[in-house]
Formats: sequence, C-alpha cells, structure tokens
Amino acid sequence: MPASDEIDTPRGPAGITTDLPARPATALLVLGHGAGGSIDAPDLLAVRDASVAAGLAVVRVTQPYRVAGRRAPAPAGHLDEAWTAVLAVLRERHADVPTVLVGGRSSGARVACRTAREVGAVGVVALAFPLHPPGRPERSRAAELGTGLPTLVVNGDRDPFGTPEPSPTVQVVSRPGETHDLRRDPAGTAAVVRDWLRARGWTAT
Repeated sequence: MPASDEIDTPRGPAGITTDLPARPATALLVLGHGAGGSIDAPDLLAVRDASVAAGLAVVRVTQPYRVAGRRAPAPAGHLDEAWTAVLAVLRERHADVPTVLVGGRSSGARVACRTAREVGAVGVVALAFPLHPPGRPERSRAAELGTGLPTLVVNGDRDPFGTPEPSPTVQVVSRPGETHDLRRDPAGTAAVVRDWLRARGWTAT
C-alpha cells in the first residue's frame, strides 16, 4: 500500500504519496501532476507501477493549491517554490537513495524541468510536455527543457499543446494516437519510461 503524508512548504502543505519497491531502491523518482489534474492520472499511475517494479522508489506530489481544493493552478513561481521545498524534505527522508529523478505530466513536467538543477536531480521524465498553448506555437516553452540533464519527453502525436524537438540531452518519443491526456495506452507510455530509465542504469534490472 502506498504511504500518504503532507509536507509543509512556503505555499501551504503539499501532499505526497510514496510507493517503495520490495528491495532497496536504486533511485528516487518524484512526479508532479498536471494543472487541473491529480496524481492519479492514468499515465502517472502506469509510470509509478513500472518504475516500482523496476526497483525505484516513486513519490507523487500534490501541489498545495490542489491540497487546498483549488483547480486553478498557482503561479509558476509558487509551484516551483513548493516543489523545491518538498524535494529538500524527500532528499533527507530518502538519504540512502543517492540518485534523484524528477518528472511529471504537463504542468508538473514544466515544474520538474525548471527546478531540476536546483534540487540536484540527475534526469527528468516529462510526460505530455506542453510545448505551447493550443494554437499559439509562437509562445514556445522549449527553453524549459534546456536543463542539460538527460530528459525524456513522451507526448501524444495528437497533442494540441505540441511536441518538442529532440536535442543532444532531450529524447522525444511521440506516442501514436495519443492526445494530451495520454490515456489510450498508459502501459505503453510507462514501458517507454522504464526502458529509458533502464538504459541509463537507474533500475535494478
């Protein structure tokens, strides 16, 4: 059973739900949710399941505005501040796990990218990264992916928010038939993430 808890942040309490593997964890993967969604989104759950089975500890983080019952997202700076505070506590709680990876879906992926260096992550998993608002390709957020860290982007080929271009540090996988919610084949999306983690030596097998 996952363990749920709250962590105090400068923006109010954040929720955390932790799933541990049966053996000592090879890495800690911390995932955030989309702007109006929750940590129970199908792609996040599937990635959780595949990652735990592969030997990682997975923590899903609920931002303070969602804990407080609001659907409208907080400003980016507030999201980043809360996320950074949560990661500081998680690093202490999981001090025996030296490798920290961050990620999430949509807005959560953006937060993870913006703060990855600050929190000491070694890689980023970005699900449904929203490259631009629908119909507004001129408002690109591609710069947020420029962390210099190994980054996996998994987007649907029908995502109205667009799909980023790959770079030397950013691998982009386009999932056929998927839209922004990545609901059509969560297990397939999770397999892409698992294989990427495995290729970098962050899994048990």
